[in-house]
Amino acid sequence: MLKVGVIGIGMMGSTHLDAYAKLKGVKVVAVADIIEERREGRTVAAGNVKGQSQGGVDFSRFRKYGEGLRLIADPDLDVVDVCLPTPLHARYAIAALKAGKHVLTEKPFARNSREAARLVAAARRAKPMLMCAMCMRFWPAWAWLQETVAARTHGRVLAAQFRRVASHPGGSFYSDGDACGGAILDLHIHDTDFVQHCFGKPDAVFTRGYARDTNHLDHVVTQYQYKNIPLVVAEGGWAMAPGFGFQMQYTVNFERATVVFDLAAKDQLTLVIGGKQTPVKVKAGMGYEHEIAYFMDCIRKGVRPRAVEPASAALSVKIVEAEIRSARTGKPVRV
Repeated sequence: MLKVGVIGIGMMGSTHLDAYAKLKGVKVVAVADIIEERREGRTVAAGNVKGQSQGGVDFSRFRKYGEGLRLIADPDLDVVDVCLPTPLHARYAIAALKAGKHVLTEKPFARNSREAARLVAAARRAKPMLMCAMCMRFWPAWAWLQETVAARTHGRVLAAQFRRVASHPGGSFYSDGDACGGAILDLHIHDTDFVQHCFGKPDAVFTRGYARDTNHLDHVVTQYQYKNIPLVVAEGGWAMAPGFGFQMQYTVNFERATVVFDLAAKDQLTLVIGGKQTPVKVKAGMGYEHEIAYFMDCIRKGVRPRAVEPASAALSVKIVEAEIRSARTGKPVRV
């Protein structure tokens, strides 16, 4: 039985608790949050996607800590799950590794590439395992896309477009651009990460965008430049008007087919080929439960989690920083 402690019971911490409750051989035994109502389970933060942060978890069976470092020192834990605000990811993940705990840390991997590099170095020195929770790599329709691209099932990719846009989530953290990094680091990084997961490190990025809800980029469009793919573009942001909701989509055009994903559609994933549109069946669930199940399985087997290696998660932060420089200069920036 793997024993887990979760630090930070906001929307993502609560979502992770829901995911752990579905797994066999895994038990959350401790939680930590500086806000008493959260660590006692009296409040549940809402998420963007239906199925996030459902609540209903019995907090009475958890040991409860106000400070995450006290949870990390708990000798009865095998795994620490870090769901804290972005500027705290590296500090708490490194502390947990040093304490001999396996670590799952929420995205983004770190607030900046310097902290991400420290975290990569700590993971290389540590015996326990570290994985960043880049959930889109595990989202069934997106995992299907990555496998389809890699197998060249429908020929090479000619164009890939990703879109993730929403109203601003509100709250003090998401309103503080210096803390959250703006939508480009907190939200858009999902697509930046998936682009490099699918196609490798881009040669350069060209980004346009603007700040509205924070002092950082809140809405961007980036072209990821590759020698062998004519067009790879992602739009991301949380600058839409209140009430807009959340949209998550992709369209990928292959030599012999087009695939479309739309989170809001009845048939979320559709393959267009030979004059026909056909729904594609993928496994059920969201990326959160699949990523956590994968990491727990890696721990049991003693195998490093290659699906999201620390260096790869750090590269996504570095690419976002290149996007930020491109938006500021108005020019393409090499990665």
